[in-house]
Amino acid sequence: MNQTDNIEKKSFLDRCLQGIEVVGNKLPDPSMLFLLLMIVVWVLSALLSSFTFSSIIDPRTEAPLVINNLLTGSAFTEFLSQMVSIFTGFAPLGVVLVAMLGVGVADEAGYFNTGIKLLLSKTSFALLTPVVILVGLLSHSAVDAGYVLVIPLGGVIFHAAGRHPLAGIAAAFAGVSGGFSANPLPSALDPLLQGFTQPAAQILDAAVLINPLCNYFFTMASSGLIIALGWYVTDRLIEPRLQKNTPVDEDSDDTEGMDVISKRESRAFWWATSVILLGITGLIIALMPVNSPFRDANGSLNSFQAPIMQSIVPLIFLLFLVPGVVYGYVAKVFHRSKDMVDAMTKSMSGMAYYIVMAFFCALFVHAFGSSNIGALLALQGAGILESLALPGSVTIVGIILLTAFVNLFVGSASAKWALLAPIFVPMLMQVGISPDLTQAAYRVGDSSSNIITPLMPYFPLVVVYCQKYVKKTGIGTLTSIMIPYSITFLVAWSAFLILYWVLGIPLGFGASYIYP
Repeated sequence: MNQTDNIEKKSFLDRCLQGIEVVGNKLPDPSMLFLLLMIVVWVLSALLSSFTFSSIIDPRTEAPLVINNLLTGSAFTEFLSQMVSIFTGFAPLGVVLVAMLGVGVADEAGYFNTGIKLLLSKTSFALLTPVVILVGLLSHSAVDAGYVLVIPLGGVIFHAAGRHPLAGIAAAFAGVSGGFSANPLPSALDPLLQGFTQPAAQILDAAVLINPLCNYFFTMASSGLIIALGWYVTDRLIEPRLQKNTPVDEDSDDTEGMDVISKRESRAFWWATSVILLGITGLIIALMPVNSPFRDANGSLNSFQAPIMQSIVPLIFLLFLVPGVVYGYVAKVFHRSKDMVDAMTKSMSGMAYYIVMAFFCALFVHAFGSSNIGALLALQGAGILESLALPGSVTIVGIILLTAFVNLFVGSASAKWALLAPIFVPMLMQVGISPDLTQAAYRVGDSSSNIITPLMPYFPLVVVYCQKYVKKTGIGTLTSIMIPYSITFLVAWSAFLILYWVLGIPLGFGASYIYP
């Protein structure tokens, strides 16, 4: 009876996943989605421009809101003349590309690979699960390195330790993808999301400035939460179930990926890490004097005007570039300066798709803002929220759940926030919720459901990792393994954000909970 029930449950799960996959596959590519949405905004601007909204006051002008028609001859020629500057002035573009230049050097040199292998190889059996999850969180700094290195190594190391390899893959996947917005270190994701949040906030208030690390304290504190939750789910729920119901194939290979770290690689890693520590120490010393050039005119380090806050992206660039170069030369991976340039070139080639998407996204965001349709939606939505008189915590939880649902169909974090930020951010600003808190809520919802959507680009790859040990593994199998993580993260992380808010703990540098 139990076996029959399990078969029926799996069949129902597979049908649900197939339905999600079919719907998601029918959505256009994000680039084309932004193009279509821009055209929709143009048409709506022409239709709505003939209406008067005398009861809706634009907070930027203190006058009735006016919808600007973008299909007039003058508006269209202005759009054509500004197209290049709209694209090149798109905030996330430069931020992401500069950060990736440094990350690409460290990744291509092998610094990340050696560091991860050294950490995992020296971990005790009792701490294997939390360390695998921690490494998954740290891998966010290397963008997608976690998907291609940490997740398969999680299975290899668990199998070598006599544990179920799929549990190791699940724990690593939970850290890399489920905890995507939990990281003890700043990452390229911080300025990337800020690059969408700030233009969205400026739909209502052109003077608003968002610090790239406005969520850093929260994401750093979230690391401990995700590690604890993932540890419990892996050891108490997932692995016992796998040991009982999912035997490992007898011919599975547990040696692939466990290549020995050479003395040269180990020496290069410690040289590069020492350089990082020296650099951080030097930066701290430079920040300490009250007249430090990194401080603003009032002597503050935390304000957006402080040079240190405006240098976050270049610092991320240097944080990865310098150790990457040191590692490359000590490990004999780099032999000349052109090797470093080639590493940067390779990282930029991987960003080609993002650049195309950013072009269409920039045009959509510009049209959405200049037409005033974004302001209309925000003000009308705020009016509905005010009439409902919902507590702020309920509103934030609603944003988290809606984001988690949308994530099932739109896998890209940047594409999804580019779509949602122009609506969520100004709308919640109108009911007194800051852009910093709205962005934090988005990050919780986006991360929690990453691990259960087959439309996430790396999901099929994780299935392949599992099939190395259990050939019958499919999308339904992996999703059933990851659902406990997803639900646990979604519920506990949402509660954690609300508690964080209630206690008034700062979200990050220059952040607030309330928009006046």
